Amino acid sequence: MSTHITRSDGHVGQEMRTAALGHGALTVWFTGLSGSGKSTIAHLVEALLVDEGINAYVLDGDNLRFGLCSDLGFSPQDRSENIRRAGEVAALLNAAGVVVLAAFVSPYRADRDRVRAMHLSDSANSTPDQSSLSPSSSGGFMEVYVDTPLEICAQRDPKGLYAKAAAGEITDLTGVGSPYEPPLEPELRLDTTELSEADCAAKVVASVLSRVR
Repeated sequence: MSTHITRSDGHVGQEMRTAALGHGALTVWFTGLSGSGKSTIAHLVEALLVDEGINAYVLDGDNLRFGLCSDLGFSPQDRSENIRRAGEVAALLNAAGVVVLAAFVSPYRADRDRVRAMHLSDSANSTPDQSSLSPSSSGGFMEVYVDTPLEICAQRDPKGLYAKAAAGEITDLTGVGSPYEPPLEPELRLDTTELSEADCAAKVVASVLSRVR
C-alpha cells in the first residue's frame, strides 16, 4: 500500500470541462455474459455519441487484458483486481469529462458496486467549482445489464469460449464453471431476445444524452 503520498489537485474542475466540451461526463458500465453483446453495443453507442458531438470512448475488457491487465488470470481474486483497475481508469477518464463506455463481464456485484463508489466518491475530492453542479455535469455512473440468456450466448459463441468450455479446455468460464451475479437494480436493462443490437444502442444513447446534456 502506498504511503507518504499527497493528492495533487489542479485548477480545472468539472464545470470548466463541461463548458469546454459542451456536455457532462458519465461512465456507462455494460455487464453481462461473454457473447451477450456488450462490446458490440458499446461500440455502436460510441459511434452514435461521437456523431452527436459527445467525447465518448470504449473501454473493452479483452483489450485491457492485452496491456494494463495482462498479468492477471481468471481466478476470483484476479477477476476482482481486473475490475478494480478498469474502474480506476474509467473514473479517471470520467474526471476528464469523457463519456466512458466500459464493457466488462464483471461477474461479481461487489466489484461493480466498488466501481460505482469510485465515481460517487469523486465529489469528496472535487475542486471548489464543482460543488454546486448537477449530477449530469459532475460525472456519474450508469449500470447497463445486457441480459442475454446463457444458451443464446453459447449459440453465438463469437470467441469460441463456450466450445472450449464444453471440451474441457476452459474450466472457469463465467456462467459455466464460474458464477455470474446479475445486477439487481441496473439503471438500464437490455433484453437482447427482444431488441436488436441497433435498438439496444439507441436506448443507451437516449439515456446517456438525457444525462449529459
